[in-house]
Amino acid sequence: MWSYEKRLQYPVNIKQPNPRLAQVIMSQFGGPDGELAASQRYLSQRYSTKNKKVAAILTDIGTEELAHMEMVCAIVHQLTRDLTPQQIVESGFEKYYVDHTLALWPQSAGGIPFNSCFFQSKGDPITDLVEDMAAEQKARTTYDNILRLVHDQDVCDPIKFLRKREIIHFQRFGEALRIIQDELDRKNFYAINPDFAADQCK
Repeated sequence: MWSYEKRLQYPVNIKQPNPRLAQVIMSQFGGPDGELAASQRYLSQRYSTKNKKVAAILTDIGTEELAHMEMVCAIVHQLTRDLTPQQIVESGFEKYYVDHTLALWPQSAGGIPFNSCFFQSKGDPITDLVEDMAAEQKARTTYDNILRLVHDQDVCDPIKFLRKREIIHFQRFGEALRIIQDELDRKNFYAINPDFAADQCK
């Protein structure tokens, strides 16, 4: 069970609408490397993780990703609220508007709807944690790309905060991977024993 604190993890106070920019940032809501996919990835993986410390890390980060999704949604909402029909058309936002008005709906910057195929839950702790580390780097790169396009400080500040958190999550997953590697039976760790698969057939 979660306790919801009625505030954003980092404040979002955007004064100037910018629907063109919103279409880019929206990818971190429902895109392949976005916060929705991250939250579902980690909160799903924790069930098959036998190590309690690693399961706790997955739960903590998965929960924080929900807070990041909330921040991204707040950014997109504030960039698109109270748009006039002329602003919608001039910014190229009309296709999204026709389907969703100004509501929040998870999709990538390219318009591809959110899909659970964006994330994996394999049940092998090494596989999952390596994917998690890669996912955090991909999200960090996406935020890097967004920051190259943003010139409004009100938007830059929360995006920079989110980018920093991706780096910290990457480091935490690296710690979790070391925990798993330290406790594995040497016979069952493929990196130490590359003949593991062959041994199982005997």
